[in-house]
Amino acid sequence: MTDDEAQTTARLLTSAREALELFHEVHVDDDGALSFRHGDVPCAVQAMQFAEGLTMLSLTCVVAWDLPDDPALAVSAAERAGQGLFGTLGVVHTDRGMDVTLRYAFPADNLDPSPLSTILMLVVSTASQLRADLLASVEG
Repeated sequence: MTDDEAQTTARLLTSAREALELFHEVHVDDDGALSFRHGDVPCAVQAMQFAEGLTMLSLTCVVAWDLPDDPALAVSAAERAGQGLFGTLGVVHTDRGMDVTLRYAFPADNLDPSPLSTILMLVVSTASQLRADLLASVEG
């Protein structure tokens, strides 16, 4: 990574941190990535410059973990996630069951904190609602 790329991604992560701090306590990891919790949903934000003028923010939310490895539950999660516009659902099958993530990446160069916080909150709100729905399905 060149110095210009490092400065660009650092600047974007600073903007993301400021946008998130309007709503959450944000931790800055050693590598510069941001982490925070939206209710019971842990989230992480990273930045990467793909080309000059194209720096992307990537938001990953861990929606649920150790859910029963039930194909019907995976289909239900996919249907719920498909109803939203913000994020791609990931389902990982483990020895302990099924883990679900929601990821969203978008170009964020020159976004002011207000619209940036709006985009980030739309994604984490979707993740929180999806978590509530999945847990209700498992319990009910």
